[in-house]
Amino acid sequence: MFDYAGEAVETGDLIIYAARVGNRVRVSDAVVEAIRWTRAAGRILPEVKVQPTGVDSGWGTGARKTLRTEWISPEHMRLKTAGFAND
Repeated sequence: MFDYAGEAVETGDLIIYAARVGNRVRVSDAVVEAIRWTRAAGRILPEVKVQPTGVDSGWGTGARKTLRTEWISPEHMRLKTAGFAND
């Protein structure tokens, strides 16, 4: 799978993605745990399971309450470090 700039993303990579916080958006770092493809509305769409690292933007959004894993759409993610968790 690829990020929005065309860089290949695999499990274990460190990515940056947009995360909602109430009515705002912050940028968060996360490690890719899994990649899957789902069918929705007749299309095959990718989903990425990520584990946030706790490094987030936004001084006015407050601290992240939990570091739970979540499934995200890769349309707003960007590769930061390839093989981050494999080192």
